Amino acid sequence: MTTRGTDAGTNQSVERAVSVLRALDSGRPELRVSDVAELTGLGSSTTSRLLSTLERLDMVERDPVSNLYRLSLGLLPLAATAVNRHPVHRAARMVLQGLATRTGLGANVAVRRGAELMFLCNFEGTRAPKSYTQAGHTAPLHATSIGKCLLTGLPPAERRTLLGDPLDAHTEYTTTSHDLLDAEIDTVRRTGYAVEAEERALGRASLAAPVRDASGEIVAAISLWGPTSVFGDGSDPEGQRLALVREVIEAADAISQALGAL
Repeated sequence: MTTRGTDAGTNQSVERAVSVLRALDSGRPELRVSDVAELTGLGSSTTSRLLSTLERLDMVERDPVSNLYRLSLGLLPLAATAVNRHPVHRAARMVLQGLATRTGLGANVAVRRGAELMFLCNFEGTRAPKSYTQAGHTAPLHATSIGKCLLTGLPPAERRTLLGDPLDAHTEYTTTSHDLLDAEIDTVRRTGYAVEAEERALGRASLAAPVRDASGEIVAAISLWGPTSVFGDGSDPEGQRLALVREVIEAADAISQALGAL
């Protein structure tokens, strides 16, 4: 993680402070000053000063024994306010909680943020494997059913520019061809839902459906996820997968209606 050059109208000190906070969200629970400096590309003295300032502001905290830094709970009120005020989160939360309870699977809602998706909330049913997904986590668009729904609102040329080429492989089953991805997205448009099987993580599968706002634009998507064995192959018209497809489409429609979609 390196800092970008300062553009006109930006404040370099603010950019550096934000880069330090993002470094502390890089996956390891605690970091040394030198670790943060390496991740941000900042000098050690600059990094140390920024961490000390952020500590005084209760944005980060330092373990008194190890001297390692981690994000502080002082960030939580800001993050909670941001997500709770998001219209998609407000419309989706209760719907997803009911969906997870009825199906026993995991239920997510996410929005597109640039070339990734960002989860706004996640609920786990009794049949869902333990998940490390939480609000604010990101995931690839092309390797998830929820991401494929979010991509349906973009034309093929724009998708290629956004995602780059080749597409990253997360497992041996990940779609890495833009031509194949185009075909999958055409299917999503035709059927109203997306399917993903072990493209991001082995042993897991998901179904997703898009969420629209009052203008008819796709602004979010929701998914059901769980073990691959739960979803079946869909060959039985009364089978489990088709029942789950109905569940996820109806839930997405309910959220869309709450957002003003007709």
